[in-house]
Amino acid sequence: MIERFYLKEYLSFKEVELHPACGLVVFTGPSGSGKSILMNSILSSVGAGSCEASLCESQVSWELNAEETGIENDDPNVFRHIKKEKSRYFINNQSVSKKVINRLSGDYLRHLSLKDFSDFENDNLLSILDSRIQNKTGLISDLKNEYKSVFFEHKQVKSELTKLQEEEKRIVELKEFATFEITKIEEVNPLKSEDEELLEIKKELSKKEKVLEKISAAEGIFAYEYGVSAALDSLDIESSFFDDAMNELRAVLDNAQERFNALDDVDIEEVLNRIEELSNLKRRYGSIEEALEYKEKKKKELAEYENIEIVKGDLEKRHHALRKQIKSLSEKLSELRHVETQSFKEDLNRYLRDLYLRDADVMIQEGEYGHLGKDEIFLKLNNTELQKVSTGEFNRLRLAVLALKSEFMNKNGGVLMLDEIDANLSGEESMSVAKVLRHLSRHFQIFVISHQPQLTSMGDQHFLIYKKGDESFAKELDFDAKIDEIARIISGESITNEAKKFAKELLEANKCVL
Repeated sequence: MIERFYLKEYLSFKEVELHPACGLVVFTGPSGSGKSILMNSILSSVGAGSCEASLCESQVSWELNAEETGIENDDPNVFRHIKKEKSRYFINNQSVSKKVINRLSGDYLRHLSLKDFSDFENDNLLSILDSRIQNKTGLISDLKNEYKSVFFEHKQVKSELTKLQEEEKRIVELKEFATFEITKIEEVNPLKSEDEELLEIKKELSKKEKVLEKISAAEGIFAYEYGVSAALDSLDIESSFFDDAMNELRAVLDNAQERFNALDDVDIEEVLNRIEELSNLKRRYGSIEEALEYKEKKKKELAEYENIEIVKGDLEKRHHALRKQIKSLSEKLSELRHVETQSFKEDLNRYLRDLYLRDADVMIQEGEYGHLGKDEIFLKLNNTELQKVSTGEFNRLRLAVLALKSEFMNKNGGVLMLDEIDANLSGEESMSVAKVLRHLSRHFQIFVISHQPQLTSMGDQHFLIYKKGDESFAKELDFDAKIDEIARIISGESITNEAKKFAKELLEANKCVL
């Protein structure tokens, strides 16, 4: 629910703070006092409308999904719209787009003055019908869960089968391509790290001649080895350190000589050609390791292509079995729904008669299989398509559907915003709307603008919107003030005793209802 609303500097309003209650919240006041302005600013605070207010914000008890939205919950959550040079929207001081704030508030708030068909969508009407069935028989919930599980498994299998069938159409081409790729890599037959070893050999070959010349020149040092040892002995110096150094040098030069001599049998042309082959492979696949991984992948794909008929046959069997299950389960769902449809229609028309509307026709037709079965519900008002009924009739029909839905609701349904839903209705019609709203207010917080005493008298909370000079104000009314305001609605500015008496009787009578 909306727990607090604050408005600053919007047209005739300088500053307003409201603390709406649960249930039915009624706004009344003379024409031009600012009721619609106030309603629009409440909508604007949650991104469902737009206005030029300096600031409008709503503190709400709505839960936000922190993982999905990236916005942490506060107690309460604060939705805010600020207008300076441009409009900016915030949730808990975090800047968001109008699209985001409208989407989040849309889960909890609906503006019934707009001709929105969402209440008449198949999923919503089926959920109402199924709630009634579950409440009466307890049979449909498990059946729906089983159907959904089979339906989505069937959907997955069908997707896999379709993909396989598409692949099958080009299986020859795919097999040829996989074979070609495997052959291309196997012809080169690369080994891991082979390219690095060949590059090292190339490097060694390129410097072999020069290095061997320098080794040959360096070996001249050994001609002086005996003389140096003799000189050290004559100086009574232990020559072992010199002998070790010379032996180590001899070993290094011998090893180098052997390494380069081993390259005598290496064909430099073969090395360069092999390096070029490996380079071409690396340019295509990234590295030798990646080329080998790609080859194994293509081998696996080739094996799968070879087994495609077996896999396809298994999928077709599963698809057929699941399709059979779907058909059986959906028929059971349809049977339960067809049985309940007459009662659904009777209860809906009971609400419609209370709202002084013509009877509606409710039909279930067979459609495509979906996550709720194959049933599609259609409503017509006195054989008239919903798109063609008047806005007033459309909104009262929505109230009837909401009332039907609320009969088995076990949680709060959010906020409904209604702008003069009882306009141009007779007293009896207005009272019928008031009674339905009263019923709905058990599950919804409802904001409504009214010009009729019947609906006004039903309110859990009553705000008077009035003007002093050019400035608008909002004031919550107590019981006595409600009598005066309802009397004004009845008789105009010149309030009569009869009007006050009737207003008090209305409020007293509705106390019992409340």
